[in-house]
This record gives sequence, C-alpha cells and structure tokens, in this order.
Amino acid sequence: MSCSRRIIMSVNKVKGTYDVLPNESYLWQALEQKIRDVLALYNIKEMRTPIMEYSEVFHRQTELSDMVTKETYDFDDRGDRRLTLRPEGTAGVIRSYVENKLYASQELEKVYYIGPNFRYERPQKG
Repeated sequence: MSCSRRIIMSVNKVKGTYDVLPNESYLWQALEQKIRDVLALYNIKEMRTPIMEYSEVFHRQTELSDMVTKETYDFDDRGDRRLTLRPEGTAGVIRSYVENKLYASQELEKVYYIGPNFRYERPQKG
C-alpha cells in the first residue's frame, strides 16, 4: 500500500457530521423546494445570513451564556476579531434585521432560514 493510499484511508468525516451523497441530495433539494413553495403561499420569504458572525451576536451576558459558550465554535481571525460559527439561526436574523433597518419598512416581513448550524454536542443515536 502506498503512502498516499494510507493517508486517504485515514481521513474520515468529523464525528457528529454527515455526508449528503449524490444519490440522496435530490431528496433534500425536493424537500427544501416543497418548504419554499408552501412558505411562499403565505408570503414568508427566505433570509440568508453569514455562516459566521462576530461572537457578540451569540455571546451575551446572561445566565445562558456559559452554556452557549461551551457549545460554540469560536476563533480569532487574522485581524484578531472574535468570530463564531453559527450555532443557530435566530441571532443572525435579528442582527441582520437591525443592521439593515428592516424594521423601517411599511410592512413587517415574515422570514425563514435554511442552513447549517455548528454546535459542539455529543452526538446521540435516535
């Protein structure tokens, strides 16, 4: 067995993650499209926020902050800014709502979001 073959065989996905393979990705696409179609009937629009935010978006001084801090993936970028991979969607949507002044529009928009979230949790069966 060559050296490169051994390296390839030792690389596995991160525990708690999964691959959506080509033979099943069409099912995910169909499900997501069905969700979009139904929500469009009710004038609920999709909102996409960054996969990472400044850590302050998620880490607030509350009694829950210790729990949240233990479950998030935090890192410093090259500019020494503290960033966090999105552990849930609501905080980023609220940040975007305020930053983009969506509250100033005549009509309140209803939004939904679909996307990956990153939390350090022990994967469980079931």
